[in-house]
Amino acid sequence: MTKIDIISGFLGAGKTTLIKKLIEEALKGQKVVLIENEFGEIGIDGGFLKESGIQINEMNSGCICCSLVGDFNTALKDVLEQYTPDRIIIEPSGVGKLSDVMKAVQKVVDAEANVVLNSHITVADAQRAKMYLKNFGEFYRNQIEFASAVILSRSQNVKEDKLEKAVKLLRSLNDKCPIVTTPWEELSGAQILEVMEGENDFAKELMEAAQVCPECGHHHEHGEECHDHHHDHEEHEHHHDHDCCGHDHHHHHADEVFTSWGKETPKKFTEEGIRAILDTLSKEDSDEYGIILRAKGIVPDENGKWIHFDLVPGEDEVRYGSAEYTGRICVIGSKLNEDKLAELFGL
Repeated sequence: MTKIDIISGFLGAGKTTLIKKLIEEALKGQKVVLIENEFGEIGIDGGFLKESGIQINEMNSGCICCSLVGDFNTALKDVLEQYTPDRIIIEPSGVGKLSDVMKAVQKVVDAEANVVLNSHITVADAQRAKMYLKNFGEFYRNQIEFASAVILSRSQNVKEDKLEKAVKLLRSLNDKCPIVTTPWEELSGAQILEVMEGENDFAKELMEAAQVCPECGHHHEHGEECHDHHHDHEEHEHHHDHDCCGHDHHHHHADEVFTSWGKETPKKFTEEGIRAILDTLSKEDSDEYGIILRAKGIVPDENGKWIHFDLVPGEDEVRYGSAEYTGRICVIGSKLNEDKLAELFGL
């Protein structure tokens, strides 16, 4: 039996950190395959996770819905045939809709023997729930609404009253699933896995809901169009003719709202220089670069070491790690000014 776990979460929520914790503390001895569907031109997480010895099947695709309906199903079936794993962990694009991922996985589960959709959880940053819901409501809301469990990250960095407000906000979107609020370092991977795998009738309801047309909330007869739902989501509304839920309708894709700018470069940086760049991008008045959701990269320094950096709004990390085949930088957000970003990085 192969268990499939979907670990979703907005950009920078901490999905990769949680996956590493589960692999190291709860899944030792199991044959685990990780499938990533990263948004952006350059996948940075692949190299990071290879250090754990986990098989990476990485697909860089801007539109998670389309890639899941097409390439993803093929990739998932190939993984099942080639590796017969005990468990497949799917880490979708941070700006994808969880309901789309669930539908795509269920198609494969229905067609394959000895495969189950085990869990579909969302990692949510305790510090940024309100901001992400306000700025990216359609995508963020979907990830919370369809989660069989919500696991809060960085709760140790949030005061009790703010944590309570974050939980109340998430509960307004999903009032039945368990929400993990205890800091991860106080929990074992096995404890977190127990929450993910807990018997939950609500998870079945969510799976059924994911099959509903996400635009109008109804089941349609085959070929019936959805007419009664309207988005006022700026200028991103236009018609798509594809099978993301089996029907033609207006549908927002991540690549219509979010863009990514990526560069491969042998340019050498300094730690101080990288920190200064991240400081600039994290300032509230840095709109000249666009709305920055994530900046991530692995670049060489002048001493032959490799700088790994990662930025989400209000928090950044700079560390030294393993070498890459060349320097790689990726910035994800909306309304990005690519010329200004290139200038900032000196490229």
